Amino acid sequence: MYLILEAESIAPDVRRIVVEAPKVAKKHQAGQFVIVRVTPKGERIPLTIAAADAGAGSITLFVQAIGRTTTLMNELETGDYLVDVAGPLGHASEIKQYGTAVVVGGGVGTAIAYPIALALVAAGNRVIAIIGGRTKEYVLLENELSDHGIEVMPCTDDGSYGRKGFVTEALADVIADEDVGVVFAIGPIPMMSAVAEVTRETGVETVASLNPIMVDGTGMCGGCRVEVGGETKFACVDGPEFDAHQVDFKLLQRRNTSYRAFEAGQIDDLKALDPEHHEQVLAPVRGACAREQAS
Repeated sequence: MYLILEAESIAPDVRRIVVEAPKVAKKHQAGQFVIVRVTPKGERIPLTIAAADAGAGSITLFVQAIGRTTTLMNELETGDYLVDVAGPLGHASEIKQYGTAVVVGGGVGTAIAYPIALALVAAGNRVIAIIGGRTKEYVLLENELSDHGIEVMPCTDDGSYGRKGFVTEALADVIADEDVGVVFAIGPIPMMSAVAEVTRETGVETVASLNPIMVDGTGMCGGCRVEVGGETKFACVDGPEFDAHQVDFKLLQRRNTSYRAFEAGQIDDLKALDPEHHEQVLAPVRGACAREQAS
């Protein structure tokens, strides 16, 4: 059992969850992820580690309620537990001296971009963060990035905050004005694909952090296979970061939507539960009950 040290809402359907996981925190590097199981009978899901505090023995996760598991996870509070937190998994981001580096984060993807941006700063790079959201409420971690000397360019689809328009438009302007050494793109698949097209013309090195369906996180299930440069790769052990100019984003999008109807059914089933039965699903990981089982 893994104790939840903090849990708070930071945007509609988005929660910041700090989990006690000392072994993971000690070994974590930017770009890596964990496999989480929320309840004893629940599925396993991959979540990127947004931050790690080795001294406190904790990791921070940002969770957007999209499917059944993330919806349940976002109902947990400080003092509750997660059944499993396995990691850190995947290759760490390649951090070196690039000169000027741009990280592009879309929605919750900004949480994944955050540790990469900090690692780039620590390596001596000038870092520009272009962060986007549908509305102002979904523009995440702007202050946290700025606090580390990162130039932040917020964008919103509706113009409610920052620059109106897509992050790719802001990226195109930055590339036109700056000598950019690398771009890291993290967010929805269409956004990462669009970023790759913007940088393809100029040949700027571009890295995408992929988010395919994943089960075990160790390369055995094959669920996270992606096509990169015409070759099959497994995002959990070969990635999750790849050369964005080589990724078949259309195939990734098709694979990621394979279970959309099933997931929608799972959400409907969860919503159909009466309050008593709904709470029974989470009972094993609620504070007192989970501590009693662990002892």
